[in-house]
Amino acid sequence: MFNLFGSKKKEASTVSSTSSRPATNPQTTIVKLRESIATQEKREEHIQKKVDQMVKEAKVKLGKKDKKGALFAMKRKKLYEAEIDKIQNVKMTLETQVINLESAAQNAETFQAMKAGTSTMQKIRNDVGIEKVDDVMDDIREEMEMANEINQAIAQPVDPLLADEDELLAELNELETADLEAELLKPVAQTIDLPSVPDKKLPALEKKEEEDLRQLEAELAGL
Repeated sequence: MFNLFGSKKKEASTVSSTSSRPATNPQTTIVKLRESIATQEKREEHIQKKVDQMVKEAKVKLGKKDKKGALFAMKRKKLYEAEIDKIQNVKMTLETQVINLESAAQNAETFQAMKAGTSTMQKIRNDVGIEKVDDVMDDIREEMEMANEINQAIAQPVDPLLADEDELLAELNELETADLEAELLKPVAQTIDLPSVPDKKLPALEKKEEEDLRQLEAELAGL
């Protein structure tokens, strides 16, 4: 029982220490992971030079008929190559962590942006509200009606005789009727075309007057 309780207490302390650990910034962690990848690449490059060196050493010893030395160089080459494989596996793990962490950080930023957008929309809806919108629309309609009434009042003509216009029209109709009756009752002047009087005397009258004039002259001469 002592061991059981002791193990539980240890577990609880481990959980509490893990939960109380401060959260790490994802970008800081990504930077550290990339630094680790760069360190592993440098180490891989260094060990690869060791591999190349062991190959050259094995060739030299083989040329000197030192098969034991050449075999030892090839064994060291195998150890270095195994270390390179481990480094490559570590690099793959670190690269996977970077990709997953970048994706998680992007998802977290997207979530925070969506959450902020939702909160902003809720605040706007609470500030505006459907009742407030209805009140504003009612105020707009009321103001438009008032504006129309003002425009109609301003557009009315200012004429002091506007109220007597019907009376003036009736008087004008009476004047027109009186003029028409006077025109109808006016006498019509008729003109008779007579033949024109000749300016000269008729030929028979002129001849008779000449004879009477000669006869009168003869009588006067006989006296």
